[in-house]
Amino acid sequence: MISLKKLSRYYHTLKYVKPIQIRYQIYYRLRKKYREFVKHSYPYIKPSKTNDLYFSGGINSYETFFAGQKKREFTFLNLSHSFEDKIDWNFQGYGKLWTYNLNYFDYLNQKNISKDHALTLIEEFLSDIENVKDALEPFPISLRGINWIKFLTENKINDSKINDSLYAQYAILMDNLEYHLLGNHLLENGFSLLFGAYYFGDEILLQKAKEILIVQLNEQILEDGAHFELAPMYHQIMLFRLLDCINLLKNNQNIFDNKEFLDFLTQKAVLMLGWLLSITYDNANVPHFNDSTNDIAPSSKDLFSYAKSLNIEFEKSRLKECGYRRFDRNGYELIVDVGNIGPDYIPGHAHSDTFNFELVVDRKGVIVDTGISTYETNERRSLERSTKAHNTVVVNETDQSQVWSSFRVARRAKIVELEESESEVLATHDGYKRFGVYHTRKFIASNDKVEIVDKIKSKKDRLFKCVAYFHLHPEIKEIKKEDNKIIINCAILTFKGSINIEIADISIAEGYNNLRSSKCIKVTFLNGLETQINIVK
Repeated sequence: MISLKKLSRYYHTLKYVKPIQIRYQIYYRLRKKYREFVKHSYPYIKPSKTNDLYFSGGINSYETFFAGQKKREFTFLNLSHSFEDKIDWNFQGYGKLWTYNLNYFDYLNQKNISKDHALTLIEEFLSDIENVKDALEPFPISLRGINWIKFLTENKINDSKINDSLYAQYAILMDNLEYHLLGNHLLENGFSLLFGAYYFGDEILLQKAKEILIVQLNEQILEDGAHFELAPMYHQIMLFRLLDCINLLKNNQNIFDNKEFLDFLTQKAVLMLGWLLSITYDNANVPHFNDSTNDIAPSSKDLFSYAKSLNIEFEKSRLKECGYRRFDRNGYELIVDVGNIGPDYIPGHAHSDTFNFELVVDRKGVIVDTGISTYETNERRSLERSTKAHNTVVVNETDQSQVWSSFRVARRAKIVELEESESEVLATHDGYKRFGVYHTRKFIASNDKVEIVDKIKSKKDRLFKCVAYFHLHPEIKEIKKEDNKIIINCAILTFKGSINIEIADISIAEGYNNLRSSKCIKVTFLNGLETQINIVK
């Protein structure tokens, strides 16, 4: 018997799902059962003809493959594994995301891989393709298709065995497009189909790619240029794919005449570049809002250089629809989140972090997001998505938004009031309305200080125990407490209205499976707190 609590959670999760997601979920599940009954299997070879493609530059992948005399080592998510003989493409020792990375074949496009090593890896995969599992899911096929095509093109390799297998994999992708998930997954399907269309000269792949990309880019790229999942890391990844597609179309117009479509893709890239320029700190990092971390996506610097090499001109955009706001003052940068969880129907990469913020002083992180270190369904993943893992306020020891499992959100906080000027932003969210409570936070950015005013409003004027969290960068070692003040090397934090100030030990994620010890300031208060952060030069 399912409890009422679970039923409520499912209801508040599923009520946002789009009909197309439900339809495809049901269709794919029923089809799978039918195909198991009739013993359906896909062919692994499809006769193909290919085109010689040309690309002008690009961005190399991170180095994740290392070849020794007797073994091959792969490092993904900061976890390494060596295969001494045959590669186990189904290796599950580090979780599904690691297995996915093994099957993406990003390493074919790293700087130091030899052509022979790369070809051997492809051949090993092909020899075992009838036994692979995760590798033939649509998402890995999408990324692998792009990586294989880029590698084969760069090295002028025309191997019918590889081509015929890849063409068959694209047929599998076409039969399993991720309409049940949407979001970045379907966008990746579309990007890859475009690569497949040009490589194989396939107009059916081309039409499906254009259909997906036009609809999804119009929906997923907000008016201010942000990718709608609101994770800077995923924004960088989607922008990288978009630039690769522009590169493909610009340099291969002899295959398909797609000038109007190229213009459309370029316009979206300009928007995305403008947003990324606005959200990137002067030290070239991006805030770790939502599911974002280091060494996964191409850097902003590399993306800007790539865009310029493609003659794409762009400038900073005004942050608006994404819900983020930025204040640059004398020596510090402040980025705050006063937006909703988004998008409603696919919030898998969202955190319970309304009114979260990051503070950078003299290009060094001071108050930071705790980041992400895993996608596994475990306590760490739950913690990293929780309200207390962000620089905001927890009321009644409850998350503002009900994050659960690895990628689910049930009840979610909504912004119900927003006022702003050049130096201030005030917003109210209703994440605690089930307690009859609304949280209002005001940020005031002056030349030498940041002021944060928190008010917990209750209809019945009840007092609520609240905790404001301020997570410090791991490099901040000297922390001193004096009455209602916390003194660190670059700032003095003063709290008015606090009833207790505690310095707690925490872990900051600086990458998947990469945690660093740090400190967190926990300020307990009743219904109201004024925080002043004076910048020390």
